[in-house]
Amino acid sequence: MNLGGIRRDVVWYVRMLEEAMIRAAAEFGVIAKRVTGKTGVWVNEVNTEEKLGAIGVHISRWVTSHGFAFNVSTDLRFFDLIVPCGIADRKATSLEKVLGHSVKESEVAPHLIKHLGELFGLEMKETSKKELLEKLEHSEQSAVVSV
Repeated sequence: MNLGGIRRDVVWYVRMLEEAMIRAAAEFGVIAKRVTGKTGVWVNEVNTEEKLGAIGVHISRWVTSHGFAFNVSTDLRFFDLIVPCGIADRKATSLEKVLGHSVKESEVAPHLIKHLGELFGLEMKETSKKELLEKLEHSEQSAVVSV
């Protein structure tokens, strides 16, 4: 995403990614939140918080790459092999675990897309990979012509 045309503020961008995940979780009846000093989205578990969503972004010339991971039906055993986000005293969780029933990514994606569009003031449109690559190629050619 080109933040140059939206808002040149990395912290704001990260907070909006968190907000989209918080709002999407709420649509499933899950109260997610931010935790001071820890990027991502968290839910309360017995006497602690567990991480529902992680963020890892790269921004160059105000264009973003990478993004966020919202754990929907993630196999949480994989997190036993690492220290997620360098936070040893907290565990990762998933929407499925919190809800106690199966959830498909295809159920969650429309909610995330809707909230990202709202928060970034963008009209979200479905497109094929081919169409996207053609648009990117055209925009690169336009940039070269305008230089």
